[in-house]
Amino acid sequence: MEVLTFHIEDFEGPLDLLLYLVGKNKMNLCDINIMELIDQYTAAIASLQDRMEVSSEFIDMAAHLVQMKSALLLPRSPEAERMKAELTGRLIEYSTCKRVAAELGSRARDLYTAVRSPMPLEGPAEYTRPQDPDRLVQAWFSLMGRSLRRRKPTQQRFEPLVTAPFVSVTSRVAHMLRGLLQGTLRRMGQLFSREESRSTNVATFLALLELIRAGRVRIRDDGALEMDRRRRRATTERKGETTHE
Repeated sequence: MEVLTFHIEDFEGPLDLLLYLVGKNKMNLCDINIMELIDQYTAAIASLQDRMEVSSEFIDMAAHLVQMKSALLLPRSPEAERMKAELTGRLIEYSTCKRVAAELGSRARDLYTAVRSPMPLEGPAEYTRPQDPDRLVQAWFSLMGRSLRRRKPTQQRFEPLVTAPFVSVTSRVAHMLRGLLQGTLRRMGQLFSREESRSTNVATFLALLELIRAGRVRIRDDGALEMDRRRRRATTERKGETTHE
């Protein structure tokens, strides 16, 4: 992968940086290599963090892309397809707006502008037209968001990302086999819980797929889990024969 050298100030936001990477790699916006794009974006943000402060919106996008990559690694994940389509749509929309803005800016530069001297105000200077207070509040927060773009993100904002425990697939395989052998695990619904972390549920799902692929576990139509003890017994006997030899 080519090493990119640029400053974060060169881009208006994370979508601008993503669009730059799409063009750099000559990708088609309607058929983006999402995995390659995610790897290049996260690598760029990681290298920039070592040399300078990166605004929070760029790091937020990096965290979102890492989550998307985790979902894309799962086989036939509807959530991954939804996230991929959403990101592609946002990039296409941003690319269109940027192209139109450039064209309008080019036209404006070619126009002759004539101005006149300021005229005295007639009537009260106060703004008297009625406006929805909620829309005014939203406009104010949107304006303030632009000024806060370059503020250094707080530690609390990224505490869940940094302190999230790493859960291996191997540990979940061992946990599932132990529960099946002891009889405490009988149904697929027992494997997943809202109280568990996202990492734990993802690792559990991958472990279940691995056990099904290896023929160690089957799932019945009613969601019950069955362990193939014959396969386990055959494996034990082959190990015993090898030891005797």
